[in-house]
Amino acid sequence: MDAQTSLDGRPRAVEKSDPVFASDDDVRAIMNAVLAGTHPYPNWTHAAHCLVTVALLRERPDLDLPRDMPGLIRAYNTAVGIPNTDTDGYHETLTQFHIREIGRLLAALPAGTGLADAVRAVLVSPVGQRGHVFDFYSRARLFSVEARRGWVEPDLKPHTAG
Repeated sequence: MDAQTSLDGRPRAVEKSDPVFASDDDVRAIMNAVLAGTHPYPNWTHAAHCLVTVALLRERPDLDLPRDMPGLIRAYNTAVGIPNTDTDGYHETLTQFHIREIGRLLAALPAGTGLADAVRAVLVSPVGQRGHVFDFYSRARLFSVEARRGWVEPDLKPHTAG
């Protein structure tokens, strides 16, 4: 099994710069590199965001991700030279949407699922696909300054907090 297949063997779309990991330790290393601001920015893909979110939810119970993730992402962006503005960098609605979705998926996994397998399960799920958010949001709403600065409710179909 690899990052391109789920626990049940389902394939997923893979980006050229998706994170490569084989073990729980590999996942932790990527998470730690993002936290340290040393993860290469070209590799900061949707899949890498999902991987780090899974790792933080599973490995860092000291963090309250809805509260703490914005600062973590902004700090990473700053470390790699990406400005956090109304058009670039941190995006509040995307972040909170994915924390909720990934949290729900993790809660549904069998007890004892390892970290790398949990990441794989997320990556092959709908939330692991870049376009999933557009089932809920129009592009105009999602890419608005309001959505970048704060949480906005979906305009296409409801999304429940989780």
